[in-house]
Amino acid sequence: MSFVSSLRSRAAARPRKIVFPEGTEPRTLEAVARIQKDGLVLPVLLGGRDEVRDALSDKGGDPDGVEVANPGSLEGVGRYIRALLERRRAKGMTETEARDHVRRPLMRGALMVAVGDADGSVAGAVHSTGEVLRAAIWCVGTQEGIKVVSSSFYMLVQPFRTPEEEVLTFTDGAVVPDPTAEQLAHIAASAARARRRVVGDSPVVAFLSYSTKGSADGESVTKVRRALETFQAMEPGVPADGEFQADTALVEEVARRKAPHSAVGGGANVLVFPNLDAGNIAYKLVQRLAGAGAVGPIVQGLRRPCNDLSRGASPEDIVNVACITSLMA
Repeated sequence: MSFVSSLRSRAAARPRKIVFPEGTEPRTLEAVARIQKDGLVLPVLLGGRDEVRDALSDKGGDPDGVEVANPGSLEGVGRYIRALLERRRAKGMTETEARDHVRRPLMRGALMVAVGDADGSVAGAVHSTGEVLRAAIWCVGTQEGIKVVSSSFYMLVQPFRTPEEEVLTFTDGAVVPDPTAEQLAHIAASAARARRRVVGDSPVVAFLSYSTKGSADGESVTKVRRALETFQAMEPGVPADGEFQADTALVEEVARRKAPHSAVGGGANVLVFPNLDAGNIAYKLVQRLAGAGAVGPIVQGLRRPCNDLSRGASPEDIVNVACITSLMA
C-alpha cells in the first residue's frame, strides 16, 4: 500500500473532527466533498451557513453531512474569548480585542482546536503561512517540552534501500530560517514525534552537515553537534547521530566507510537540515530531479495540530493534509 493510501485508510479507520476555516474556498469545498465520499474525517466548515451549504452542494458534497459554524456570530463564543485571553492577556490583549479576534475564521478555527471542539484544523489556501501559524501559536501553543514551531516534508522516494517506496522526513523546510542548536534539537524532536503518528514507524534521526564525524569543521558543524547532544538528552530512546553528510545518513555502504561505529548511518529516515536554506533547497531538488512526491509542509511542535496549506494547494493536497492532521490528533 502506498503512503497516501495508507494515510487515508488509517484516517478513515478513526475519523477525527477537522475544522476548515476557509469554508467557502472552492478547492477546500471540493476536498471536503471527496473527504465525505470516502469517510476520511469529520469536516467542520466555517462561513455563512447558507453560502457554505450551497457551495458544497455545487461541488458534489452533502450539505446535510457537514457541520457549519459562522465565525461572524458571537453566539456562544464566551469560552473562546476566555481561552484566548488566558493565553494572550499577559501580552497585553484586552477583552475587546479578543472579542474581535474570535470573529476571524483562522482564529475561530484555532480556538475550536484549543478548547477541544475540533481535533485539528487545516487552512492556508487563501491565507499566508504567517497568518496560519500566528493563529495556531496564539490559540493552541506548543507541545510540552517543545520551544519552537517548525515543519516537515514527507518525501515519497523510489525504492533505494528496500523493494518498497520509502518515506523520508525532511525538516525543517518551511518555517525556521536559521535555528540555533537548541532550536534544531527541538525541530528534530518534533519531527520524530510527528513521524510516529503520520508514517506509523519508528524515527531514526540524522543531523546533516557538510561534515561527517569531524571530516571538516566550522560554526555550522559545531551547531549541528550541539543540536545532536541536546536532542539525545531530550529523546534518549530515539536513535540519532551526526554530524553526517547526506550520503552517510542514507547509504549503508558509505556509512560503513565514513561512520563505521554508527547505529544510524545508512538507515536514517528523519533528515534534520542545519537551516531553512538547506532543507527547502533539498526537498525541491529531490522532488524535481528524482521525481519524489512531497507531502507538506506539515506543521509540527504544536500542542494540537493546526496545519498550513500552500496557496497553490490542489483539492488532492488538501485531502492528504486533512488525513495527516487527523492522524496527528
